[in-house]
Amino acid sequence: MRKSLLRMTLRQLQVFCAVCEHRSYSRAAEAMALTQPAVSLQIRQLEEQVGLPLFEYVGRKLYLTEAAESLLSASGDIFERLDSLDMNLSTLQGSLRGELRLAAVSSVQYVLPHVLAAFRARYPQVTFQLDVASRAQIIQRLAENRDDLVIMGLVPADRALEFFPFLNNPIVAVARPDHPLAEQRQIPLARLEEEMVLQREGGSGIRKACDEFLQLKRVHLAQSMQLGSTEALVQGAIAGLGVALVPAHAAAAWVTRGELVCLDISELPLKRSWCAVHARGKRLSPVADAFLGFLREERALIRQLAEPFEPQ
Repeated sequence: MRKSLLRMTLRQLQVFCAVCEHRSYSRAAEAMALTQPAVSLQIRQLEEQVGLPLFEYVGRKLYLTEAAESLLSASGDIFERLDSLDMNLSTLQGSLRGELRLAAVSSVQYVLPHVLAAFRARYPQVTFQLDVASRAQIIQRLAENRDDLVIMGLVPADRALEFFPFLNNPIVAVARPDHPLAEQRQIPLARLEEEMVLQREGGSGIRKACDEFLQLKRVHLAQSMQLGSTEALVQGAIAGLGVALVPAHAAAAWVTRGELVCLDISELPLKRSWCAVHARGKRLSPVADAFLGFLREERALIRQLAEPFEPQ
């Protein structure tokens, strides 16, 4: 190993990572409560130790060099190992401490914070970073190993992933109480062919699950609208745009208030599950491992936490 690399400090790497994240010396300085000259000095010293430039300007935009990309990857490994060390030391001291980095699809955002609160009640020194993203973004984050765990419904079958289903995620059909189907019972699924059906955009997990289900049942929708979020589907149904296919938890509050009704359509709800997912072979941090254990051991508690979000 080059002796110059051994002179790098963790502080230099922190400053470097901040510049990479913000693509700006001034914004990195502001984020780290430093002056811009102090940031410039740290980067200059780091470049001397690496022996190559780390950043270059094209116009007014800052770009990472190939050396910076390599250093950023190594820095991520270093800080991840330090986080893991901190968690392991805490475990040896008899307490679990550290940050759990999660990414989740939007449909689980109603229930997941309550699950996290129950986990933190058991381990009060644990904190969370939760990013809500689309299914495509979640899959990309899995490929880039950006999170400890991701929470999603439809797990890709073409990737080397480990997953654990921990909570039912039924998909239902909802509409306004004055919709013509609202008072009917045992409505054939094929009746949806005559309705305007509100669906998520192509590529979302809910849309993929619904498309596969309808194709299996040989139901072909004649009219449909694509709306870009689960919240938009719910509000579209409330506005009277049509029948929305949504996760039951997402519509529960409006069903309880009487602004929506769950239609009694045969063969619905479509039964799905939310899953905790990580790359196969990934070395989980103690906090992530403890959270997976919590999901496995406390399924009854998690179902109880989800009850207020289920249509009555």
